[in-house]
Amino acid sequence: MDLGLAGKTALITGASKGIGRATAEIMAAEGCNVILVSRTSADLDAAKAAIIKSTNVRVDVAAADLSDSKNVHRLARDYPDIDILVNNAGAIPGGALLDVDEARWRAAWDLKVFGYINMCRAFYALMKQRKAGVIVNVVGNAAQTHDPEYICGVAGNSALTAFSQSLGSVSHRDGIRVVAMSPGPVATERLIGLMKKKAQDRTGSAENWRELFKPLPFGRASTPEEIGAAIAFLASEHSGYTSGSVMVIDAGLSARGGTF
Repeated sequence: MDLGLAGKTALITGASKGIGRATAEIMAAEGCNVILVSRTSADLDAAKAAIIKSTNVRVDVAAADLSDSKNVHRLARDYPDIDILVNNAGAIPGGALLDVDEARWRAAWDLKVFGYINMCRAFYALMKQRKAGVIVNVVGNAAQTHDPEYICGVAGNSALTAFSQSLGSVSHRDGIRVVAMSPGPVATERLIGLMKKKAQDRTGSAENWRELFKPLPFGRASTPEEIGAAIAFLASEHSGYTSGSVMVIDAGLSARGGTF
């Protein structure tokens, strides 16, 4: 399917690895110019090189810590004409209420929760001037599963889900669509690393990490490419009547109240 993204420009945060990089690669393959944002220059350069090698689109990179609003304002100044914003940067620590102290909780929310909100505020204003744009907030299914062992993520993802629904319910007035994407477990480098550590702790061998995915639907986590393809579709005109919605991709985990 031609998604009609050729010639458009997307800014993707958390774009050097995992879901963000997969999204950038898929959009670039559709002819969309991409701006890759993350905190690590070396990883950004590697992602840029890979995309340039396989596509003919323009690829820009910007190293930025989006927990600092000054960097958000800099991105909005440097790239005011983007068509698509994909908010994906952020990692929230696991743990129950008494496991996550205030400093870690605030640091996680500064990047993901307030980072998303600040990015939306900055780029929504620019899109409103042109009466066009799409914002996809990559949130996470903790908003649906309410896992008490991931309570910082439950609260943060729930806030971003409601934020996306609220903003997207009226954004049509400004010619903008706002949607949330909520994946379940995704086989990113980070998750695989965590599973290897868990397998090592439980069995004495990191080689058994795949066994930990077997209780999941289909016996596996989703791939970054599966989530990236859905994000690209949501950003396209084929999904032009989608706003204020949440797409959950977790093979039914949250539908049956399951956690991982």
